[in-house]
Order: sequence, then C-alpha cells, then structure tokens
Amino acid sequence: MLETIKNSPNYRWFVLATVAVGTFMSTLDSSIVNVALPTISREFQSDLSTIQWVVSAYLLTITSLLPVFGRIADMFGRKKVFALGFIIFTLGSVLCGFAQNIWFLVGTRVLQAVGASMLMSNSAAIITAIFPPKERGRALGLTGTVVALGSLTGPALGGIIIGISSWRSIFFINIPIGIIGYIAVLLILPKDVPNEHKESFDVTGAFTFTFGMIGVLLGITNGEAWGWSSPPVLLSLVLGITSLVWFIITERRVQHPMIDLSLFRNRPFFIGNLAGGLSFVAMFSNVILLPFYLQGILHYEPSQVGLILMVFPLVMAFVAPLSGHASDKFGPMILTTSGLVITALGLFYFTTLTTTSSFIQILPGPILSGLGAGMFQSPNNSSVMSSVSPQKLSIAGGINSLVRNLGMVTGIALAVSLFDVWGGVTLPQPGQIEGFMSAYHSVMFVAMGIALVAAVVSYNRKSYAKAS
Repeated sequence: MLETIKNSPNYRWFVLATVAVGTFMSTLDSSIVNVALPTISREFQSDLSTIQWVVSAYLLTITSLLPVFGRIADMFGRKKVFALGFIIFTLGSVLCGFAQNIWFLVGTRVLQAVGASMLMSNSAAIITAIFPPKERGRALGLTGTVVALGSLTGPALGGIIIGISSWRSIFFINIPIGIIGYIAVLLILPKDVPNEHKESFDVTGAFTFTFGMIGVLLGITNGEAWGWSSPPVLLSLVLGITSLVWFIITERRVQHPMIDLSLFRNRPFFIGNLAGGLSFVAMFSNVILLPFYLQGILHYEPSQVGLILMVFPLVMAFVAPLSGHASDKFGPMILTTSGLVITALGLFYFTTLTTTSSFIQILPGPILSGLGAGMFQSPNNSSVMSSVSPQKLSIAGGINSLVRNLGMVTGIALAVSLFDVWGGVTLPQPGQIEGFMSAYHSVMFVAMGIALVAAVVSYNRKSYAKAS
C-alpha cells in the first residue's frame, strides 16, 4: 500500500493532504477557543484582559518562532521537524484539556504553539520541494485556503463541540488527529535530503527576532490592561522595537539570514503581504468579540453560536476555489480589492445588530464576511507566491505565515483594547448592555476602516508575474 502511494502519479497530492492536516490543525487551534472564552472566563473567574491570553499566547508564540523553525528545518530536515511538531502539538493539547487554572492553560497553549510553529513553518517548503513549478501556485493557493479555513472554522467548530460536550473537548479532539498526522508524516512524506551546504544558524537573528516580537506584542496586548504609559508596557515596546531594529541590521550583514529582507523590495510581494496582514487584523477584531455578543447579549447556547460562526467558513470554502481559478485568468487585483470591500461591508453590517436581533438578521454579516474573505485569500496568496523566484518560495511562504499570524495577534489586541477603552464589559449585567453594544459597534467601525485601507493597498499591487 505504501509503495503504491509513493509510486502513484498523484503522490505529490498525498503529500499535500498530509501537510494540509498539520496546517489545518495548527491554524484551527488559533481560534477554536474563541467561542469557549466566555465559558472558560466564568469557570476560572478571569476578565477579558486575562482570558485573551489563551488566544494571544498561542499566536504570539507561533509568530515569534516561525522563522526560527523554518531555518532549523532547512538545515536539519523538514520531515524531522514536521513530525516532531505533531508530537509536541498533541502533547500540548492533552495538557490544555486537563488545565485547572487560567495560567496553566495559557502555559500549555504556549507548548501547543511550539508544535504548531514547527508545522506551519515547513508546510510551504515541503510543498515547494514536491510540486513542479507549473503546479506550485495552485498547491500553495490551496494551502493558503486551508490556513484561512482553519483560522476561521475554529469558533464555529468549537461552539458545536462545546454544545455537545465541554470546553475541554476542543483540545482532546486534537489527539486522534495528531496521531494520524504523525503516522502519515512517517509513511508519506519524502525522506530528508542531507544539506550538503554547511550553512551556519543565525543565532543572533533568531534571538533578536524572537525577543523583539515578544516585546512588541506583549506591549500591544497589555497596553489597555496595564496602561499605555505604564513602565512595563513602555519597557516592552522599547526593548521589542530596539531588538527588531537590531535584527534588521543583523540580517543585512550575515551570509545566511533568518529572513531574506530583499523580498520586500518586490512590489507585489510587499503589497500582497501588507493587504493580507490588514485583512486578518480586520477579521480577527470581530472573531474575538462576536462570541461574547452572541452569548452575553443574545444568550445563545455554544452550539447555536457555532452554527452562526460556521456560516463564514462555509461561504468562504465555496467561494475561495472559484476565486482562485478566476485569478489565474484575470489576475488578482480586482478580486482581492473587491473581496476586501465586501469584507468591509460585512463588518459594517455588524454595527447594525441590536440587543434583539434574530438568527436570520445576524446571518448577512457572516455571509458577507465569508464572501469577501473567499474572494480575497486565494488570489492574494497566489499573487504573493507567484511574484518570487522558485528558489525563494519557501522563504516567501514563511513570511506570508508570519504576517498572517501577526495580523491575527494585532487584531485581537486592538479589538480588546478599544472595547475596554469604550466601556465594554465582556459578560454584561442588565445595566451594562448598552455600553457593550456601543463599544462593539465602535470596534466594528474601526475594523471596517482597516478593511477599506487594505482594499486601497491591494488595488495598488499593479504588476503580477506568474510562476514559470
């Protein structure tokens, strides 16, 4: 059976399917806990500024470690790192499920994220190595769709699972998937080819980047809770920015840099990543707050919340392949720009929701958002990956993942900070409901503005080169 798969003319698609399992699982867990946050908040008696760390610690860890594990895999073997990623991720999931307090849960989410970063940092590289140039764009576009679907399916699937069982089940469900994924890696992925070039590991670059990202994101995430002018926040931001500046200086000098910064001189690559990052900031501003509206204001059960949130990824899953196919014929600019405008309209629609909105009245919001994201993601990923030379596809894929996760973390931090500033309370009492709605609507207006800025950015990508 194994030899049949490896000798099959479709072997590369089996590899893609194996990679997709790890990619989907790791991105799914970036958001699957969102719908469980109100339940976890009540059980552990935690406020929003504390409970958001269940999501933010996961994304922050991945964002900080993506280029590190990508470089390690290039040097020591992608299959080894990918397989180890499944083991660590599954172990972290088990420990998350047994958490008895909020900070143990946050710590085990960090362990989960270490495994997830091993998976996510290598997906594009494995696909690039197995697919011929004429099929790489399609394969990487499909991977990008899997990433977006994983990120956006999380809350919906989480709501359904919690409705059937408890919030702990959203972590335990990873165990069989992780075991199957690990076995598939051992059986299907091609053996690592020893690296004949004796390349050095950029220790300084790895440290300055990781320290810098943690410092900046720590400051942004806790700015509202600790006070933007407080010494811990200012120190985090100053040290983080200083470390990132030093990282950029270092990368320009070393022979084997952690990240090839010259890629950002490529206009379609830069514009595509900037527009993509802004789109995730806008989307995740709503992803973190919508479950609190549905449960805290409308008093929906988690399973009902899951059904509403499932609309977004279902619409996106239907639209994304059509949009990706259309972009091969007509280019990405019109599709990506139109998609971001529709995303902005979806976010605007959420500002019209009230304390008595019905199930049917809510649906246009996730439908518009899913349509916009589906139109944007595949063409944008194809544009980004097609704008670089074949030998830089792995690096480009890593940067694309990095920017996406940075957008998610920033979107969550921005939404939480603004929501608190404008007087929102996550689990409002009767006298606090109007304050919640006012703060929620205000955050959605900001998210809409970010999506429109992303549309303007996307419209300016202009040139588009297809991979040869």
